[in-house]
Amino acid sequence: MSAIGDGLGDFLKVRAAGDLIAWKDQLEASRQFGVGPGVVELAALEAGLLPMRYRRNRVTLSVEDQSRLFRSRVAVVGCGGLGGYIVEELARLGVGSLVLVDPDAFEEHNLNRQLLSTPALLGRVKVEVGRERVAEVNPAVTVVAHHARFSAENARELFSGCTAVMDGLDSAVTRRELATACRDLAVPLVHGAIAGWYGQVTVQMPGSDISPIFMASPEATGVETVLGNPSFTPAVVASLQVAEVVKLLLGRGAPLVGRVLFVNLLDMRFDEVRLT
Repeated sequence: MSAIGDGLGDFLKVRAAGDLIAWKDQLEASRQFGVGPGVVELAALEAGLLPMRYRRNRVTLSVEDQSRLFRSRVAVVGCGGLGGYIVEELARLGVGSLVLVDPDAFEEHNLNRQLLSTPALLGRVKVEVGRERVAEVNPAVTVVAHHARFSAENARELFSGCTAVMDGLDSAVTRRELATACRDLAVPLVHGAIAGWYGQVTVQMPGSDISPIFMASPEATGVETVLGNPSFTPAVVASLQVAEVVKLLLGRGAPLVGRVLFVNLLDMRFDEVRLT
């Protein structure tokens, strides 16, 4: 559906500097036309205008790319170590709709690595903090927050309309369930896992199945409970996951389908293993 009607697009074109539109002018358009920042951003993109916040992206991401990202809906399952960085990066990239899923509240041991956590936010529900953070970072992005634990039973409801799903979980058992649910729903899944200096990333597309890679982990939690996670590991792996999902959303590059990227930050090695 077009958002340019009622003169909004024309208003933005008059206010634009070349093909760039400043945030103050987006806010003024929102006030004058009585619509939210998301409607204004979509109108700008449909008019061929690039919001100024994305100016440093434009060599890599065109206005058309930015519009495609804004029309995408991505679910982030788990809003802790990996998920916090994923939410932050997707919001700054301008992915227009985020679905956040997590049953937990912040605890003190999260402070070493979880981007969304601060001492003042201890005890707060993670998905609500995530929603507030996105509203601060990029008010044009819509957030649906589910203070719930992902399960095979609620997957269809949680992922309805989603273009892709991001794995920010810490349980091998639940990851298997997530991979199976995404396979059954034909929704692309970007998996990431971390432990100490190490991590891994892969992509499951409709028609493929990565759940066998979790079969060697019968325990509910993974090796991260032993090795822990310093702040740099989730930052690196989450960024790799976000790069993968952007490629999927834009149909660009060679995603990590049928192969797993293993990250060894201690020896600074990146190794690839093909799945059979």
